[in-house]
Order: sequence, then structure tokens, then C-alpha cells
Amino acid sequence: MAKSEGHRRWAGRELFSTGEAAEICRVSQQTIIRHFDTGRLRGHRVPGSRFRRIPRGELIRFLRENDIRTDALEEQALRILVVDDDPSFIEPLRRRVGHADHVRWRLATSGFGAGLITERFEPHIVLLEPRLPEVDGPLVCRELKAGGARTAPLVVIVSEDVDPDDAERLLDAGADELVRKSRDLDALVARIERELPV
Repeated sequence: MAKSEGHRRWAGRELFSTGEAAEICRVSQQTIIRHFDTGRLRGHRVPGSRFRRIPRGELIRFLRENDIRTDALEEQALRILVVDDDPSFIEPLRRRVGHADHVRWRLATSGFGAGLITERFEPHIVLLEPRLPEVDGPLVCRELKAGGARTAPLVVIVSEDVDPDDAERLLDAGADELVRKSRDLDALVARIERELPV
């Protein structure tokens, strides 16, 4: 995963003006000033002027709290969306995947939620449990592959047991791989780590 122009532009910067913060957040400068003045975005005023300055760490905190991508300020992170109604599945996986600072995780418990999160989060990898209530696995796969993201995510079906006919439908709909939750965790960890930025 290559660094974008934004990485080079903001590399090493520790303080940002409200105009720069607005550009990174993709909102108006007035919106940033309003958040600053109400305390939602912290920083300091330049003595003797009306200018405000926002520290890098504070801007990253604000971006994360508002589910805005932090790529422009951080090393490129691998974004993983887990579509599952069992959050306990994520924790052992997170612990096993190295380079925690270079991975961002989101959880959706429905196909609808997955679609909403995908629009803003633009995951590189989607780990999809296809047998959830109100989830049509093949439909979710097709939508993820054909959605508005700049690059279609890698879709890995993660389930205890998938019927061979269902597996074929999922692969035909765009799923890239099938992994058994309990038996193939090592393979799944290795697959995720191959996608980590260098």
C-alpha cells in the first residue's frame, strides 16, 4: 500500500491551522473553528492574534471520534471491517495480528450496517459471517465489490461451516476466500498480515 500525496504533505507536522484541519477533515474552515470554540477540538490560540493551532495528536483524536479517515496524518493503516454478531471473535484475532498500530478495526452486525460503515471507512479487508440474521451473504459480497469505494475490498468469508452450494454462491458473488473460524485462525492471521503496509 503506497503512501498518498497527503502523507508527504503533512509528514512531520505537529501543529495545524484551522484551514489545514478543515482540508484534512474535508469540512469548511468555519466548521473547524466552531468545533474549536466549543471545545470539541482542542488546541491553542496564537498570542496576539485570532489564529488557532491544533496539535497533531488532538487532530487524530478528533478524526477517529468522528469516524473520519486518518490516513493523511498517520502511516497508512490496514482497515478491516468485521461483519459478525459475535464480537468475541474479533479480540483473539486482534491479539494475534501483529503491528497493532497499523491496523484499524470496525464491527458491523448486519448487512445494512456493513454498507454504511463501508461508505466512510473504505475497508481493505472485509471478514464476513454470511449466516447472520438479515444478511444475504452473496448480496453483501456483490455490493462490497461493486460499491463506491475506490478499491474493492478483499472479502473473506469467515464461518464455522459453509454448505458447498452456499460456498459456490458466495465465491460467484465476489468472495475471495473462505476460512473456518475455529480451525483456520492461523491462516486468517497470515492472510491479514500479508496485506499490512510495508
